[in-house]
Amino acid sequence: MEADLLNIQPASPEPIYRQIIAQLQRLISSGQLPPGEPLPSVRDVAGVHGVNPVTVSRAYSLLEAEGFLDRRRGIGMVVATRTRRAISDSARLEQLDRPLKEVVRQARELDLADQLVLERLKTLLKDEK
Repeated sequence: MEADLLNIQPASPEPIYRQIIAQLQRLISSGQLPPGEPLPSVRDVAGVHGVNPVTVSRAYSLLEAEGFLDRRRGIGMVVATRTRRAISDSARLEQLDRPLKEVVRQARELDLADQLVLERLKTLLKDEK
């Protein structure tokens, strides 16, 4: 995995370490980061994204504590070999609940019809393939 694969948004209200955690959990849960895959070093991620290395280290440590990552001497952090626990579609969909609820809230505030929002989502999904 390359450090620039992460999409860190410093202006987001979500703390950077949580952004890193959520993205890595999704990539691991979907199998896009397979067991044993090495992660970029804390220094690499911090340098590429211009964030504090302590922030990246905190995210990695929390993911290690949750069983998503393993620390390997001489290699650094790798995707845990026993991680494949959230692979089902329903478990992966649950990870989208919070951001989708935020989209629903904003759509209601903008008084947009459900069909318009669904059509936009379909378009965005198709464009990202």
